[in-house]
Amino acid sequence: MEIINFSADIEASETRRIIAGKIVPFDNEIGNTSVGKVIFEAGSIQIPEPSKIKLLLEHDPKSPIGKMKSVTEDKTGIYAEFKVSQTTRGTDALIEASDNLRSGLSVGVEVVKGSNRDGVYIVQAAKLKEVSLVQAAAFASAEVTSVAASETEAASTEINETEAKVENTNTETVANEAVETPAVEAARPTVTAAVYTTPRSGIKTQAQYLEHSIKAKMGNHVSAEWVAHADAEYLTAANDSLTTNPAFNPTQYVSQVIDTSIGTRAAIDAIGVKALPSSGMTISIPKITTSSTVASTAEAAAPSETGIVSAYVNLTVNKYAGRQVYSVELLDRADPSFFQAMLDNLNRAYAGATEAAVIAALTSGGTQAATTTADSAGIISFISTEAPAAYLATGELATKYIAGTGQWGLLMGAKDTTGRPIYSASQPYNAAGSASSQSLRGNVLGLDLFVSNKAVATNIDESAFIVVPSSVAIYESPRLQLSANATATGEISTMLYGYLACGVTVAGGVRRFNLV
Repeated sequence: MEIINFSADIEASETRRIIAGKIVPFDNEIGNTSVGKVIFEAGSIQIPEPSKIKLLLEHDPKSPIGKMKSVTEDKTGIYAEFKVSQTTRGTDALIEASDNLRSGLSVGVEVVKGSNRDGVYIVQAAKLKEVSLVQAAAFASAEVTSVAASETEAASTEINETEAKVENTNTETVANEAVETPAVEAARPTVTAAVYTTPRSGIKTQAQYLEHSIKAKMGNHVSAEWVAHADAEYLTAANDSLTTNPAFNPTQYVSQVIDTSIGTRAAIDAIGVKALPSSGMTISIPKITTSSTVASTAEAAAPSETGIVSAYVNLTVNKYAGRQVYSVELLDRADPSFFQAMLDNLNRAYAGATEAAVIAALTSGGTQAATTTADSAGIISFISTEAPAAYLATGELATKYIAGTGQWGLLMGAKDTTGRPIYSASQPYNAAGSASSQSLRGNVLGLDLFVSNKAVATNIDESAFIVVPSSVAIYESPRLQLSANATATGEISTMLYGYLACGVTVAGGVRRFNLV
């Protein structure tokens, strides 16, 4: 059983308190989900009673904001409507959706039946468990058609000016501070602001100032008045400065998370991945080690006879896993982007570990090339010598040039005797290929260039590989996610893991750069 989460973009229109749109695309559209690349077959999603499907906030079961009202299905996908509850959390969610602060729908399904095809997980049967309002989208075609706040519902919160009261015998006149108009523009009733002789603000703390500053920018009139009063009363006071008024210099946070880890897999992309078999920790691949012979034969003479000999090339299936242990307080009270940032970081780490495993397999299983020099002439010598050698060893042409960042830099800086770039994206007359600082792809003497951050980063041995892709086998499972709760400590452990088997099946099909 697997749980898959994916998300879809939303856009807002403000007529009713409804969120509606496409939640699952079918057939050939590939989405990047919590378990990797996924396609849903038409009719693969089983939906229980719609009213039992809750609309959550960021997959938090403690933060429901509504429930499914209706659902329809056609050949393109599944469409659903959700009634948003008239709670503070529900109203905030509508505001955030209307302003594209949370602009996606993320769907959690329980996979009953699926299969892996060329690195893409095909879901054939699954149960819909929940839908969440989130920040990002995974399937390009899945869009919400409307986000709306009901005028009739909003009208119940209208401020009645006749209910304004005099707090004491002084000249202060205040509106009912406990009443706040909804922040959805189209649903807001018209309210005439009271005339204050000494305005009173409900802002007492830094957090309240930040909260009402945001609401004011969204159009909330009461919040705007309170912020204006706080600015006038405190920020223009005697000796006012950031030092004396730190409460009104709030720290501004953004949802973007800086992550310097690298998630590309150049070597794996160059060679290609096959689906890992469903069972076993060893993969055995038949290989002919001695071939038949054919020779010129005289009339009535016996033909050449050499029996073929075969053996197995065995690859070990290895598990690659990483986890994060965090408190329930962090999950419950942190910004919703925390969990996604954590998963993204784990996925980047997984990509780096599996890429390093493939580079290690190329290094250990490949063939040492003839010695050369770490310059333009050396690269030309390397390819002109070893590409034919790879063909003689495999019967197939080498097509890939996997290089480290040092080789990448060498290619970009290579010049001829007149100072013109040899590997230039502009393709001059003497160009031998292309290498650019704006791309990890290029061409070197006809071979497709792939730059891997896990290959040797300087121009020394094994800093580049000439590869016949069929000479290397890579089998991989979808990435899986496992979470467990520790009630004794109030901690949650989330593990990201997957299985990979890789190795060189024909040593002569991988030629390792060999520096003089």
